Amino acid sequence: MLILVLMAAGVVVLCLPALVLGARRLTRRGPRSVRSAGGSRSEFVVVLLGRTLGLLAILVLSALVLVASIGALVRDLHDVPSLVYVAFVLDLLLAALVVLTSGGSRRPRARRRASPAAR
Repeated sequence: MLILVLMAAGVVVLCLPALVLGARRLTRRGPRSVRSAGGSRSEFVVVLLGRTLGLLAILVLSALVLVASIGALVRDLHDVPSLVYVAFVLDLLLAALVVLTSGGSRRPRARRRASPAAR
């Protein structure tokens, strides 16, 4: 029972915020933008399609884990199919991938001015 509660909490706390972060950063331009000066349109479409499929996979896996774990808690089942555990781990890995690859936009550090005494 505790494992089912932890799985549902893990999806709500870790995977759903990663899904929201990934959806917000899907086409946004930033310092690590997909649309570089030398990049082609087809490259942008392929990367955008990959990101969209990844977010769709997170959505489907999160829904599967939540429905299975909450359903098992409601029906007072002590065992769920082992594929639910595999889906949970895969969901966590995909969420970590989204969070690590779409990190916050960082402004470049300002260069310190040289001291006049050094000249």
